[in-house]
Amino acid sequence: MIDKPQPRKGGEARPLKVRLKKARSLSSSSQKWLQRQLNDPYVARAKREGWRSRAAFKLLEIDDKLKLLKPGLRVVDLGAAPGGWSQVAAQRVKATEGRGKVVAIDLLEIDPIPAVDFAQLDFLKDEAPDRLKEMLGGEADVVLSDMAANTTGHRATDHLRIVGLVELAIDFARQVLSPGGAFVAKVFQGGTENTLLAELKRDFTTVRHIKPQASRADSAELYVVATGFRGRRHED
Repeated sequence: MIDKPQPRKGGEARPLKVRLKKARSLSSSSQKWLQRQLNDPYVARAKREGWRSRAAFKLLEIDDKLKLLKPGLRVVDLGAAPGGWSQVAAQRVKATEGRGKVVAIDLLEIDPIPAVDFAQLDFLKDEAPDRLKEMLGGEADVVLSDMAANTTGHRATDHLRIVGLVELAIDFARQVLSPGGAFVAKVFQGGTENTLLAELKRDFTTVRHIKPQASRADSAELYVVATGFRGRRHED
């Protein structure tokens, strides 16, 4: 059950934080997550504006700052479900007007998105890069990844999982990006030092971190944005 705002004198509603009454069927962590969702302004805004997730606002902010998604570009969205980033990409590259191209990939099936082609496949499969380029009609200009590894609660283990997933996404990006292309991926503070950043700087001319305002203040997540892909090295 949800506590509703109580009316003030005169009948005007008093804005109160939504509080979730305890339910025996929900764990403590589930109750905290649900209460946070109910009080999240980005969740409500996403529903009003037709975005599939609050994550759409993160990509909107990143693109507003860096202008990565230009009309006519070809974009790959890794781990696309439920589709918020694919929606943003399709709008920004004008795929909805028949100009750019967006291909979404996920192990889970997602509901169709206007102007977005979907492939239900594992991007780690050997045939995945060639299939993606075939669907795009060429190499990608931008590879997006809002994927996050499942956490265990063990800090060292979670760190390795996070870094490992980003490294796999980088390897995939190398295989499908055109020279000059860009790569955007979710990381976590403490998860992109040393080897990972050195690897990105070797393949891209510029590497930076961004923490969008839509990222929750108590979250360690941020995004690494690499631009100016130098092209596949001979050893690849």
